[in-house]
Amino acid sequence: MRRLMATLAALGCVLALAACGEDEPDQTGTDEPVSIELTLEGGRVTPNGERVEVPAGQPVELVVKSDQAGEIHVHSDPEQSLEIQPGTSTYEIDPIDKPGVVEVELHEPALMLVQLEVS
Repeated sequence: MRRLMATLAALGCVLALAACGEDEPDQTGTDEPVSIELTLEGGRVTPNGERVEVPAGQPVELVVKSDQAGEIHVHSDPEQSLEIQPGTSTYEIDPIDKPGVVEVELHEPALMLVQLEVS
């Protein structure tokens, strides 16, 4: 009886989600990048490790205003590294296809910049 109830509950959730999804536009497949602004000044970052939703396969660009040179690491699969320079520059991250949370960090000094919540 429990198995039947669990199956019916799961089926109800799937049907409800399918019905909701019909009204929402498809956000995948667009070439327009998700743009994230980061400021690195005095050893601090703004925003500080916040999560940003990114559709799987969507291009991402980081607009970085920095007072120092350094290297940003994107802990995706495969990992990506971006050499940054002082001033304001835009850096592209290769699209991430695998859903999950991808951390984007500066390694010198060790700072969590942003977390990409890929769905």
